Amino acid sequence: MYRTGPSRRVSVAAWSALAVAALMPLAAAAQKLSDRPLRLVVPFAPGGVNDIIGRRYAQEMTRVLGQTMIVENKAGASGAIGSAEVARAKPDGHSLVIANTTTHVINPITMSGLNYDALKDFAPIAVITVVPTAVAVHPSLPSRNLKQLVAFAKANPGKLSYGSAGAGSITNLTGELFKKLGGGLDIVHVPYKGAGPGLQDLVAGHIPMYTPTISAAPIAYHKEGRIRMLAICSEKRLSAAADVPTVIEAGMPDMVVYAFNAILTTAATPKSVVDQLHQATLKAMADPDFQDFLRKAGAEPVTDSSPEKTTRFLRNEIARWTPIINGAGLKQ
Repeated sequence: MYRTGPSRRVSVAAWSALAVAALMPLAAAAQKLSDRPLRLVVPFAPGGVNDIIGRRYAQEMTRVLGQTMIVENKAGASGAIGSAEVARAKPDGHSLVIANTTTHVINPITMSGLNYDALKDFAPIAVITVVPTAVAVHPSLPSRNLKQLVAFAKANPGKLSYGSAGAGSITNLTGELFKKLGGGLDIVHVPYKGAGPGLQDLVAGHIPMYTPTISAAPIAYHKEGRIRMLAICSEKRLSAAADVPTVIEAGMPDMVVYAFNAILTTAATPKSVVDQLHQATLKAMADPDFQDFLRKAGAEPVTDSSPEKTTRFLRNEIARWTPIINGAGLKQ
């Protein structure tokens, strides 16, 4: 028999508190995006690849979700300004950033005093694109594969140079990784201000070697015989350049290198909201027209990513590139 009096009232109050506490996770799990517009921050200037991909992604998400996703360009500090803004946003899933190798791998390693933590301050949604890099040489160079290029560099220490899209870029890291995997090759780095100038100098023969990200331009120059791509830094060959072996086939399996684009939102966003954004992203990425658009932009669409896979990918990339960047003296 239950007792009456103060002790029973305390017991009832305690059980009521427990019941409310038990229901709180269920209430949190039921949270969804509100009807107000979402925003996608592109942390770079308009007109670049990240902007082009981000704007099309926003269009697809507007279609899938049935609510507007607007694009805001917040350029500056190699993408750090826009990324930090999303890191500090309200954790409700309405502020997203299209992150890339620079903002969430290179910046965290090279920048002292970076005003966001690439892992702790964001809730990953999905990786949406990857773009492999490549090793290319001018046709005047005798090397016709990576092993021959390594042998040439060893026989001519300090006489070979490679161009990249800039110090600290993924193309720079590709060159440094090649030097390391080749046994500490003495190859001089020539940084350019962007991908185009370096590629043009390779075509003109002003530099003997370049490590581009894959796009229509280097593929076209390769087909025309104006440059020679020795290997694609990916696990599988590209249909657009099927004659070029992968680095795995070329004997350097540890040289798989991708630039990437990932969609992230603010840390502490409810899991149910993250899941909603993830499912919408998967639907957007499944659209054949969107996939075709991405491939024409020089990116390979990723259709099976997840928040968990994205987290692992970012952690692995940071761990992988930290010793390469430190060894090359790229830390600012």
